[in-house]
Amino acid sequence: MTVTETGVRTIDGVELTPKAVSLELPSPFATVEEERLHRKQKLAGALRIFGRVGFGEGVAGHITVRDPEFPEYFWVNPFAVSFRHITVSDLILVDHDGNVIYGTRAVNRAAFVIHSAVHEARPDVIAAAHSHSVHGKAFSSLGIPLAPITQDSCIFYEDHVVVTAQRGRVQFGVEDGRELVSQFPTGKAAIHQNHGLFTVGGSVDEAAFWFLSMDRSCQAQLLAMAAGTPQPIPHEDAEYTREQTASPIAGWLSFQPLWQEICRTDPDLFD
Repeated sequence: MTVTETGVRTIDGVELTPKAVSLELPSPFATVEEERLHRKQKLAGALRIFGRVGFGEGVAGHITVRDPEFPEYFWVNPFAVSFRHITVSDLILVDHDGNVIYGTRAVNRAAFVIHSAVHEARPDVIAAAHSHSVHGKAFSSLGIPLAPITQDSCIFYEDHVVVTAQRGRVQFGVEDGRELVSQFPTGKAAIHQNHGLFTVGGSVDEAAFWFLSMDRSCQAQLLAMAAGTPQPIPHEDAEYTREQTASPIAGWLSFQPLWQEICRTDPDLFD
C-alpha cells in the first residue's frame, strides 16, 4: 500500500475509496429455448453435486424442474443412471401420467408419483429434490420437525412439515403421491416419516440448496441430541434469522459456489 502526499491510500495505483460493486443475480432469458437449456444445465449440475456429496443410493433419488414452455411437463434424471455421470442430454421430459415425452430412457416410477403430484398441486414449485440421504433418512424416522437449534436450521423454521402419509412404503400409485402432497400444501420442505427429505423451490438452485442445507441440519440435530439436550433459539430470533436467510434469492445465491465448482471440475455435464 502507498500513501500519497495528500494522504490518499492506493494499492497498485488504485485509490482505496468506496467502490460500486456488483452481484450476479438471475436475469430474464431472451427466449424460452435459452431458459430451457439453462434449467436443464442446472438440473444436471445439481444431480452431480448430489452424487459428489454421497446422496446417491442405487436407483433412488431425483430432482425435477418444470419446462418453461410446457409447465405441465417436467425434466428429471432417468432411471438407473448415476448422479455422478448425468449430462444434459441424459435428461428426460415426462408428463403427469408418467409418459416420457422427450428422451429415450425410462423414468423412475417413484419419481413420477411424488414429483408429479407436487408439480400438479403446487404451481409455485418450479423444482423439487429428493434423495435417500443418510441423515435425512435417520432423522425422518423420529417423526419430528427440525428444531431451531442452529442458525442454518432457522432456514426451515415454521416453513416445513412432517408428512406421515404412506410412510416407509414405496409409492407407485398416483393416489399415493396425492395423499403425500395433501400434507405438504405450502413450505419449502417436507420430512417424510421413515423415508427422507423433500425440498422445493422457484429454481433448481433453490430446491437443491435447501435439500443440502436441510440434510446437514438433520445431521447437526442428531449429533446434538446424541450428546445432550439441544437448546432452541428463541422464537423471535429464529423467525428473524429465517427472514434474513431463507428467501428464494438467498437459496439461489447459496447454490452458486457449488455450481461454480461443478462447472469447473465436471465440464462434461453440459454434453
